[in-house]
Amino acid sequence: MDKQTLKRLCGEAIDRNRDAIFALADDIYRHPEMGFHEFRSTEKMKEAFESLGLTVEADIAYTGCSAKAGQEGGPVVAVMGELDSLNCPDHPDCDANGNMHSCGHHAQLAALYGCALGLVQSGVLPSLDGAVKFVAIPAEEYVDTDYRTGLIKEGKLHYYGGKQEYLYQGGMDDVDMVLQAHLINPPKQGAVCCLDTDCDGFIGKSVRFIGRASHAGFAPSEGINALNMAQLALSGIHALRETFRDEDKIRVSTIITRCGEMVNTVPAEADMEIMVRGATIDAMLDASKKVDRALKAGALAIGGKVEIQNRIGYLPLHSSRELTAVYRENVEEYLGCDDSAFITQYVSAGSTDLGDLSHLVPCMHIWTGGISGALHASSFRVVDPEAAYILPAKMLAMTVIDLLFDNASRAKSVMDAFHPVFTKDSYLAFLQEHSKLDFFDSAAL
Repeated sequence: MDKQTLKRLCGEAIDRNRDAIFALADDIYRHPEMGFHEFRSTEKMKEAFESLGLTVEADIAYTGCSAKAGQEGGPVVAVMGELDSLNCPDHPDCDANGNMHSCGHHAQLAALYGCALGLVQSGVLPSLDGAVKFVAIPAEEYVDTDYRTGLIKEGKLHYYGGKQEYLYQGGMDDVDMVLQAHLINPPKQGAVCCLDTDCDGFIGKSVRFIGRASHAGFAPSEGINALNMAQLALSGIHALRETFRDEDKIRVSTIITRCGEMVNTVPAEADMEIMVRGATIDAMLDASKKVDRALKAGALAIGGKVEIQNRIGYLPLHSSRELTAVYRENVEEYLGCDDSAFITQYVSAGSTDLGDLSHLVPCMHIWTGGISGALHASSFRVVDPEAAYILPAKMLAMTVIDLLFDNASRAKSVMDAFHPVFTKDSYLAFLQEHSKLDFFDSAAL
């Protein structure tokens, strides 16, 4: 069969099953689960893949599942959908714990299922020269770090991000490229999707200032105030902002998570969580060193100690322009649209663990529409299920067909144009090198 016939059959299979796709999206939406808690969502995706006759590998990254179909010996295209929700307790659809799919990951899973359904039920895969790996991946949101730290200490987990863990577990060993589509409220009216994506990476810090408790009324001079250390450190971080270059897109986000138990006692400990974002790895590392300096300065000024647990969060994302071009061609052909339907480049100081994979294999990260309101906010709504679920399912499937048709010539061209920054081993070594505990005791000075 010619390529256009394959695409038509695939689209028709998706259309025939739109009710099943909508039902899956609604079910996942109504049962949100935070990262590495996605046990029910994993089971739902496992059942969905098995309903297509696929053999499913479960618990691929503590949670999550995957299924592979197609021909051996050719390129392997992974299509990913993220399982986790956020905590958004002011959203009217949140569950009893405040969890809510206010980032739209349920739509990714619907599109993933629709893509798998179209490629498998249409019977097009034998006409393609390669395989597709459908991956329901956990824990994209970098949240709930205490829970994840506990899993790491128990030996159940090794990394804080789902894609990092999946790579560590060997899930990416047979993958040559990754396709993914994420929801957004397009910033340009009438836009169908945002194409090329560049996002910040970040370094996460868990910080503990250690002082000495004393009575805050009659003996404050005998204490070493950990809160004062934290406040001075924050002032130092604020003073650093003018040293950050605009093109590096540095963002430093800070919260104090715990400090003191009683107001009449000088607080002996203060805990902070910090994210240092940057557009490049070098920018992240440079800004991180400056922030560490400010943290130590806060401890030095008051005469206390500070523990800084640094860990690479996610790496910057630079999506594959070659993969994006294939997706765009399919949107143009399917919808008959022109340049006004696209936002060519989307630059964000946000972060995603797809950035890590993009340093090893070509990765596509499309932003598609169908929502109103803002991501991660109480205003988030899916207002056009066709645009949110069905269109990306079709476009992902048709992109796979383009890549693997005709001896997978398009996929091979994408692979030839890509220059990896890391191998798997060097990537894991990089994470290890920059994930260390730094202890500073000002008494030594």
